[in-house]
Amino acid sequence: TIIGQTTPGSPNSFLCTKKEFGDFELEFEVKLLNNELNSGVQIRSKTAEPKGEDKFGRVNGPQVEIEATGENGAESGYLYGEAAGGWMTPEAELIPHKHFKDGEWNKYRIVAKGPRIQTWINGQEIEDLVDNAKFESHPKGFIGLQVHGVGDRGPYEVAWRNIRIKPLDKE
Repeated sequence: TIIGQTTPGSPNSFLCTKKEFGDFELEFEVKLLNNELNSGVQIRSKTAEPKGEDKFGRVNGPQVEIEATGENGAESGYLYGEAAGGWMTPEAELIPHKHFKDGEWNKYRIVAKGPRIQTWINGQEIEDLVDNAKFESHPKGFIGLQVHGVGDRGPYEVAWRNIRIKPLDKE
């Protein structure tokens, strides 16, 4: 199990693969140990050059949302452009749902093939998006487990296990 924990005052942080992936199938299980924490998994992402006194550059690219369902549902499984334009899922399709089970392990499946990205949570299809512009700017990149910054709150934790990736590229 990989545990990500927030640090008061820290920005979003990421544990990233060294290898880049273009077309792939990614499966993992994730559990929010604190429902106050929003998280995600970066796919086909990049890091911009550091600016000023920053030690690291800003992670940017598609992110698959991980968020507690709560009473009203949430946007888990939809696609967000981290430092890359905001929600990729069209607003009309960004419908809160309750397929993510709070306090339990949740199985995610992500298939990225060309400009098409599909996501499932616990066997339920959540997203089937074709985004040619994002594919043009982010055709491949690293996979990154995100711990979202929470200001001065926390510490909060998120856990991942059984992470498997299968490249679908013709290499």
